[in-house]
Amino acid sequence: YVAMSNTDFPHLMSEGRIGPMSTANRIVLPAMDMNVSEGGEIEQSEIDHYVARAAGGAGLVITGACAIAFPYGAASMKEPGLSEDKYVPGIKALADAIHAAGSKLCIQSTHHGKVARVDTANGRPVMAPNKPDYSYSMSALADCTPEELAKMGAATKGKQASYHEMAQEDIDWLIAAWADAAERVAKGGADAIEIHAAHGYILGVFLNQRDNLRTDQYGGSLENRARLACQVIAAVKERVGDSLAILVRVAGEEYGQEGALNLAESIEASKMFEAAGADGIHVTGWGRNPFDNFTDGPLPNKVGAYLENAAEIKKHVSIPVIAVGRMLPDISEKAIAQNKVDFAAMGRQLLADPELPNKLRDGKLDQVRPCINCYLCVAENFFDDTPFCAVNPALGNEKLLPLKPASASKHVVVVGAGPAGMESARVLTERGHRVTIVDKADRLGGTMWFSTMTTPDNERLLRWLKSELKRLRVAVKLNTPATAETIRGLNPDHVIVATGAVRPKPDMPGGDLPNVQTGDTLRAMMLGTATAEEAGLVLSTMGKLGRLSGLTKSPEFVRQFTKFWLPMGKDVVVIGGSLVGLELAEFLAERGRNVTLVHESQQLGLPLAMPRRWTAVKENLAHGVKIHRNVSVTRITEKTVEWTEGEEQFSAPADMVIYADGTTSAAPVADQLRGAGFSVDVIGDASAVNYIHGAVHSAWKATADL
Repeated sequence: YVAMSNTDFPHLMSEGRIGPMSTANRIVLPAMDMNVSEGGEIEQSEIDHYVARAAGGAGLVITGACAIAFPYGAASMKEPGLSEDKYVPGIKALADAIHAAGSKLCIQSTHHGKVARVDTANGRPVMAPNKPDYSYSMSALADCTPEELAKMGAATKGKQASYHEMAQEDIDWLIAAWADAAERVAKGGADAIEIHAAHGYILGVFLNQRDNLRTDQYGGSLENRARLACQVIAAVKERVGDSLAILVRVAGEEYGQEGALNLAESIEASKMFEAAGADGIHVTGWGRNPFDNFTDGPLPNKVGAYLENAAEIKKHVSIPVIAVGRMLPDISEKAIAQNKVDFAAMGRQLLADPELPNKLRDGKLDQVRPCINCYLCVAENFFDDTPFCAVNPALGNEKLLPLKPASASKHVVVVGAGPAGMESARVLTERGHRVTIVDKADRLGGTMWFSTMTTPDNERLLRWLKSELKRLRVAVKLNTPATAETIRGLNPDHVIVATGAVRPKPDMPGGDLPNVQTGDTLRAMMLGTATAEEAGLVLSTMGKLGRLSGLTKSPEFVRQFTKFWLPMGKDVVVIGGSLVGLELAEFLAERGRNVTLVHESQQLGLPLAMPRRWTAVKENLAHGVKIHRNVSVTRITEKTVEWTEGEEQFSAPADMVIYADGTTSAAPVADQLRGAGFSVDVIGDASAVNYIHGAVHSAWKATADL
């Protein structure tokens, strides 16, 4: 997927209307839980977060989930409450701040039902249409660390849920509580309320026949299953219909289990919601098992994931429809132009760059910092924690912006043009310093250029960083090794070393054989920077690819081309199943190689965020990668890799061995430069191996006070 270069977004930037509310444009911040409201009160840091997106130009800001009966039915003690008048001043403070920034505010209202962690933690049975007759596979948790499992367990104090089957008085109470909550939302001066009828929360589980096994007027037919949601909508409409727009969030479909809600049912349900008083429908999706298909929904990895479902629903209702699910700007513009949907919700994109709408309005699409779809933000919700962003250190800490101007302009030389080097050069230049980047390679990107082979989303970030360096006129010297002499010639006031991690050959019998590659030798060949010694292997394996990537600096071209032609043997063994090994294994398996992945410990895919890790393991298995955990590799031969698991011995054929383990931080050049009298900071993987997230965050840290 390559973004268009269209810089004009007339439909996306046009005024919108939902019920009694008008919006300045069609860009919506959908609900993403920040988990910072202590005891249900909206805190200043939450207001700062939403105001940054409002000031950035989003036409409508929807809060994270707010509990209508807080703390009952809440997923977190840090989510805003709507159950008492004492919460109204917080809503009012937020509404006033959002309005002052020129945007509109929608409060998302919910009762979390069977996933109300606060109820479980406090020993209360969770509300449900009935007790579930199934349990989810938890096999993905095999790839979670003991620390992650402990943090997840802490959200429910380690307790198992028990269920309360809702009687008629519970249903009547729920409807009344929702109407009362809506009245508080209106009192607080918000513009809209969103009623959540998806994602496994109470109205969503009544709606699908897999969860709802009732035989009364609330179960059986779709009309019966939609009844509770319709009664809630009608009660809210009656109470606040003149003052608030009423949005309803519904899954266009649910994934991963037989009997889940399907599109035909969602269309019919949406028609009923409109009849009950909804002013707009917000179409999402839901992977029913969060440990298995979270990346199908609610946080999809596919671009425009729910657009076609939203377009189908729009054909059957006369109220506006919002599509969510990686609605990138060009896709959104086209969808609205073609009347497929009316609004586009951009969640993670607005976390990565709150200024996205203003940049689109001003024709600066190329200045939008892209989300790289890494799931670090949302993984924090599993731990009841505050999201952070790999590419935007100001998420959750909005006070980092605007960047403070430097008191005196310095000349800073940055050694290394990977993500850490490029980001530090960008931030320093924005702050008023003069920057020169030097790198021994023939292109910008460092390891990130290579990572775009397996992770195309990283290419968006690479493209953005390159265009920012160009816009800011940062001096770049490629094919320039950093020595005390070359650096002295540039006469810097300060040096930042961002040379990346070191990937040594394996220290084991056969580790130095010519069929053994490391991430570094692979990269050197792909980039054509292999040394004479490495070039001995080049001819037999990847040298032709090196020449190919020399001809084209386009990762997308190499990615596609290698699907047809990859000059390497059929059998590949990848040693090491952390982030790099797992992604390389899938990349090679997709290209028809027989891949065996051996990993010394239990958890694969670290430090990938959990949902992405779980999906990566699943995809590897689907592509036929043979995975062995808890192994000890004993030796590599010219044709095989041998290892033990417990007492047993195994081997696998290997035309090529990729050693993706032993990645360490090291910055020998920093020591040389310090020895030569330069003032030096070390950032990114050269300082500590934390990949893109570590690169960007350490760049901000090192450049903040320079």
